[in-house]
Amino acid sequence: MDTADQARAAQQEPSTDFSRQDESTVGKVASPTRRSPLIVVVALFYILLWGSAFIATKVGVTYSPPLTLLSVRFLTAALLMALLAWVYRVPWPRGWAAWGRLSIFGLLNCAVYLGCNYEALRSLSAGMGSIIAATNPLLLTLVAPFVLRERLTWWRVLGLLLGFGGVLFVMGARLNGHGQLDTASGMLISFIGVIGLVAATLFYKRYPPREHAFVVNTVQLGAAGLALALPALLFEHPEQFSLNAPLIESFLYLVLVISIGASLLWFWLLRRGEASVVSAYYFLTPIAGLALAALLLGEPFTLRDALGLVAVAAGIALINRPVRARN
Repeated sequence: MDTADQARAAQQEPSTDFSRQDESTVGKVASPTRRSPLIVVVALFYILLWGSAFIATKVGVTYSPPLTLLSVRFLTAALLMALLAWVYRVPWPRGWAAWGRLSIFGLLNCAVYLGCNYEALRSLSAGMGSIIAATNPLLLTLVAPFVLRERLTWWRVLGLLLGFGGVLFVMGARLNGHGQLDTASGMLISFIGVIGLVAATLFYKRYPPREHAFVVNTVQLGAAGLALALPALLFEHPEQFSLNAPLIESFLYLVLVISIGASLLWFWLLRRGEASVVSAYYFLTPIAGLALAALLLGEPFTLRDALGLVAVAAGIALINRPVRARN
């Protein structure tokens, strides 16, 4: 699930025990100004890691079939997370219903969302991919009043207009020729993935897991890895695979830094009841993704990109603006 939405659901939750989540905290974001500098630094570093995942993914899918790469990544990370769960003696789910809920969450959150992202990045720049992925809180805000009965304020309406307007502004320029790495099909596949992520978020809020976060991560990664293995075997071919240093480096980065390291940072924030700070700074995610893509991959970055990015970031910031409780 997207970190901003996890943050809303987990706000004021001091441990990794999901059984104590309170629906009254969903949709509220605490102000980051009262937090210690260490918490803010860790949250910003986490967001930087989240944005860098698109760079590593773009490198990986250049030398490997996307679904094969993603399936192996998920299964490897699931084994490592299972090892952590065993070391800390974390209890596993009881009953098929619990296993089923976690598996469905993993299929939506990992298999559909990231599966589409990996496939899209074959014909999409990493920077554009990060911008489209950042529309998740915008789409969630759009459907939340109908599905979650959350109030749609004027601030959030303005955020929606700014956010989607910024995305369309950047997409229009890139489809008209300035973004030679971007195609309409890649953008469409990426948007389908975001819809899967929104569905995962709604499922998470409707059926919040009661299991330890290590177990939640292990099961969702394992289920997604197994689900992606079949289409990878059926539709992808060995000749598309090129084992080299960039592929190995990107794979290790995605498994160890993103799937494991970023998850541990998230758990660290969650244990301290500071997960909502990620939501407060989430507007920086597309900025990090586009900037890193320009610096590390040499992708084009124009004034029009910058203007659209400012609109997207402002829209996300307005959507995550704290909602004052009514007396």
